[in-house]
Amino acid sequence: MTNIKQLHQAAEQAINKRDYIKAHGYCVAIIKAQPEHADAYFLLGIIHIELGQIKKAIELLNKAVTILANEEYYAYLAKCYSLQGNVAETVAWAKKAPHHNIKQALTLDTVGVALSRVGMHEKALEYFNKALSLQDDNPAYYYNYAVACKFCGDFTAAKTAFERAISLRPNYHEAYYALAELGHTDSSDNHIGVLKQLLGETDDIAATLHLGHALAKEYESIGNFSDAFKTLASCKKTKQNKLAYHFSQDQALFDIAQPHNWSMSSENNGDSSAAPIFVVGMPRSGTTLVERIISSHTDVNSCGELQDFPLAVKELSQSQSNKIIDLPTFQAARMINLKALGERYLQRTEAVRCNNKYFIDKLPFNFFYIGLIRQALPNAKIVCLLRNPLDTCIGNYRQLFGFNNPHTMYSYDLMNTARFYRQFHVLVERWQQVGTDNFYLLNYEQLVAKPEQQIKQLIEFCGLEWQEQCLRAEDNPAPVSTASKVQVREPINSRSVGRWHKFKPHTDELEAFFLEHGIAIE
Repeated sequence: MTNIKQLHQAAEQAINKRDYIKAHGYCVAIIKAQPEHADAYFLLGIIHIELGQIKKAIELLNKAVTILANEEYYAYLAKCYSLQGNVAETVAWAKKAPHHNIKQALTLDTVGVALSRVGMHEKALEYFNKALSLQDDNPAYYYNYAVACKFCGDFTAAKTAFERAISLRPNYHEAYYALAELGHTDSSDNHIGVLKQLLGETDDIAATLHLGHALAKEYESIGNFSDAFKTLASCKKTKQNKLAYHFSQDQALFDIAQPHNWSMSSENNGDSSAAPIFVVGMPRSGTTLVERIISSHTDVNSCGELQDFPLAVKELSQSQSNKIIDLPTFQAARMINLKALGERYLQRTEAVRCNNKYFIDKLPFNFFYIGLIRQALPNAKIVCLLRNPLDTCIGNYRQLFGFNNPHTMYSYDLMNTARFYRQFHVLVERWQQVGTDNFYLLNYEQLVAKPEQQIKQLIEFCGLEWQEQCLRAEDNPAPVSTASKVQVREPINSRSVGRWHKFKPHTDELEAFFLEHGIAIE
C-alpha cells in the first residue's frame, strides 16, 4: 500500500502540474488514513484557492491551523481573506506570521501580496525585502516589491525593480505595463519596439491587454495619440469578444439604485456614527485626489477602497451571489435591519480605522449604495465626484482594470463606457436634487480650477475644522494604490482637463452621444 509520505509527495506534484482532481484524491486518501494530517488539509486549501473557491479554502486552512501552528498556513489564510477584501482578517493572520519568523521566500511573498492587496503596502515591503534577500532571481518577487514601492511613492526603486523583473523574464507583460504607468519615456527612450514585437508573438488575452495598454501609454508619451487609441481599441476588442457582458446588466443596477427606491423612513433606525466619510464616483474622476485632500486632515484616516459596506450588505441579506454589488443582493437588501447594517459595517472596518475620529472609505462603486448608506449611517458623509463626460470616459477606456472586476466590464468598449457614464450622471444628479445634508456632489473641473475655495467648502461639508495642509495633498505621505498613484504626488493642477481632445477624431461618436442626451461636454 502507498504510504502517507508517498501520497503527500504525489499530491504536491499534482498541484504543481495543476492536476487538481488527482491532487484532491491524494489528499482525501491521506485524511482517511490519518484524519489529523494538517498538511493534507492545507493542500486541499491550496487546491480550492486555485479553483477560486475561497470560502471553502478558508474552512480547510482553518482546520489545518487547529491541528498545527504553521506560518505557511497563516500566510495562505491571509491570502484568502485578502482575496475576499476582508482587511481585518488579512491583517490578523499576517500578524501571526511576522517576517522575521519566516524562512521561505514564497511564504514571505504570499504574505506581502496579501497585505499589499488590502492597502498595507509599507508593511508588505518588509516581507518583500526579506523574500528578495533569500531569493534574488525570482522575477515575481521583484515585480511584487516594485508594485508596493510604486504605491508608497518610491518610483525610482519601483522602476529599478520592474526592469530587474523584465531582465529575468523578458516577456513579463505585467511588468511592462507597470513600468509604462510610471511614465518618463520619450522618443529616444521607450519600449515601443519591444512591445510591438511581444504583442505580435502572443495570443494570450491577459498578455495582449497588458502589452497593449503599455504600448498605448508609450505612444502617448511621444505624442502619438492616434496610434495609442488604435492600440487600445484592438487589444480591448480581444477581451470584449470573450465577455458575457451586456450593458443591460449595469442598467438594472442603476434602475434599482434610484432615490425613489430608497427613500428615508420617517423613523430613522440606522447607526448614529458620524465617523465614515464615503468618497464615491466613477473611476478616473478625481476620487483619489479628494481622498488625499480630506485625509491630510489630522482627524481623518484613509482606509482606501474598502469592500466592507457591500460585504456587510451581502452578509446581513444572506445574498448567495458571487458579486459584491448585483441585482439579487440589492433585492435581498430591502429586508436588512438598517441599524444592524450600520453597526456591522463599523465592526468590519474597526481594525483599519486606527484611532482617528473620522475615516475615509473610497470604494468608487459605493455610489450604487447611496440609498442604503444614507439609511444605515445617516450621519456619515458622502462625497461624490462628477467629472467631464469625455475625460471620464477616455480615462476609463485608457485604464486597465482588474480582469475579474465585474463592475468595470463596460470599460472594454468606449460606447458602453459612455452609456455607463450617462446612467451614473442621471443617478447622482437625482441624489443631488433630493437635497440631503450628507451628500455632496463635487465637480472635478471646479476643484482643480479653484482648489482653495473648493477644498474649504469640502472640509466644511465633512464637519472638520480648517487645516492648511488640506491644500497640499501632494505632501500626504500615505500610500496610494489606485490608478492615480503618480498624479496625486504632484500639486493640484488642471493638466488632465480636456485631455480627450488629443484623441480626436476617435471621440466623435462619444461627443454625438452626449450631445444627443443633453450632457454638456465642455
